[in-house]
Amino acid sequence: MTRLGDLERAVMDVLWDSVPATSDGVTVREVADALDGRELAYTTVMTVLDRLAGKGMVQRQREGRAWRYRAAASREAHIAQLMLDALDLGGSRDAALVRFARSVTGTEADVLRAALGAQAGLTDRIDDPRAGRNRAADEATDR
Repeated sequence: MTRLGDLERAVMDVLWDSVPATSDGVTVREVADALDGRELAYTTVMTVLDRLAGKGMVQRQREGRAWRYRAAASREAHIAQLMLDALDLGGSRDAALVRFARSVTGTEADVLRAALGAQAGLTDRIDDPRAGRNRAADEATDR
């Protein structure tokens, strides 16, 4: 997935923050108006939205002579894809996941546990009775 530039990110923030998923979307003018303080030309915003559509980040639908735009995926889905892409950068995915898991707060760890438990239907653990630790996690870190 392509990383977003500053202006692309600002436009996506407008779409994510102000356009419900069930909405028909917003026009270029509405996006430009929502980008307060940036004083961007209408054509600049139109070009950014067109490029985002080309990248698959936004969906657009013709309404008369204008287009209506909305995000193709939620902000959370985009961030999750960025995280997955980062795991593909090289090295051991397992070791990177273990380091990530060890760096989150207790509350974030609870959220991850709940999500993984819901995904698997139950939590699978391979405990090492000698050390009282999760052997799979330790092996992944050693890679």
